[in-house]
Amino acid sequence: MGAQLRVYKRRIRSVTATKKITKAMEMIAASRVVKAQRKVAASTPYATELTRAVTAVGTGSNTKHPLTTQAETVTRSAVLLLTSDRGLAGAFNSNAIKAAERLTERLEREGKQVDTYIVGRRGIAHYNFRERKISESWTGFTDQPSYADAKKVAAPLIEAIQKDTADGGVDELHIVFTEFVSMMTQTALDDRLLPLSLDEVAQEAAPKGEILPLYDFEPSAEDVLDALLPRYVESRIYNALLQSAASKHAATRRAMKSATDNAGELIETLSRLANAARQAEITQEISEIVGGASALADATAGSDN
Repeated sequence: MGAQLRVYKRRIRSVTATKKITKAMEMIAASRVVKAQRKVAASTPYATELTRAVTAVGTGSNTKHPLTTQAETVTRSAVLLLTSDRGLAGAFNSNAIKAAERLTERLEREGKQVDTYIVGRRGIAHYNFRERKISESWTGFTDQPSYADAKKVAAPLIEAIQKDTADGGVDELHIVFTEFVSMMTQTALDDRLLPLSLDEVAQEAAPKGEILPLYDFEPSAEDVLDALLPRYVESRIYNALLQSAASKHAATRRAMKSATDNAGELIETLSRLANAARQAEITQEISEIVGGASALADATAGSDN
C-alpha cells in the first residue's frame, strides 16, 4: 500500500506541474489573440479597398493582364498553404493541410500541374514526411507576421504569375489559410487570388444599386495594373497571415484550456485514489497493531496459567 501511495503522489506532482504549464500557455495565447484580432481588423479594410481598386481598373479597361485575365488553357497552378511553426493548437494545422490537399486533388483532376508553396514548419514537415515536392517554403514568423514577411512570401509568387508556363510560370494562384471567425470558430478556406474574378468581386464589394464610376487611366490601364499587382498580392497574403495567426492563437487557447481542465479532473481522481490508498494503509496498520496486541495478551495469559 505504501508503494502505491507513493506512485499516486508522484503522478499528482507531475500532473500539477503540467497543469501550471498549460495554464500559462492558455494565458499567453489569450493575450496574443487579442493583439492578432486588432491587426486583422486594421488590415482587412485596406485589402478590401485595394481589391475594389483593382476591380475598377479591370472592369474599366479591356487590357489583358495576369491580374484580371484568365488564361485560355490553364495548365499550371500555384497553391500557397499557411500553417504554423508550432503545434499545441488542436486541429488547426491538420484542417488547413486537409483543405490544401483537397484543393490540390481537385486541380490535378482538372489536368493542372500544381506547385506548392508553404508557410510554417508544420506544413513543411507534413509534406517532407510524405516526400512531396515543395516549390518554396518560409518559417519563423507565423505567430507574429509583418508586412515585410508578406512581401517576402509574395515575391516568388508574383514572379511565377508573370512568367509563361513554358518558363516555369503559373496561370493561377490559390491560397489556403484559416479564417478567424470568432474565438470559438476558425475555418480553413481556399481562395483564388489570381486571376481576380471581376464579376464576383464587384458584386461583393459594391453595394446594391451603386453605379460604378468611369475612370481615365494615366499613363495606361496596363501600367496601373502592373503597379497594383504586387500591392494586391502582398495585402491579401498579409491579411491571410494575420487571420491564420489569430486563428492559431485562438486554437491554442482552446486546446490549452481543455488540457488544463483535464489535468484538474485527473488530479481530483488521483487524489481520491491516494486518499483511499492512505486510508487502506492506515486500516492495515491498525489491524496489525490490534492483532499484535491481541497475540501479546494471549501469550501473557498463557504464561500466567
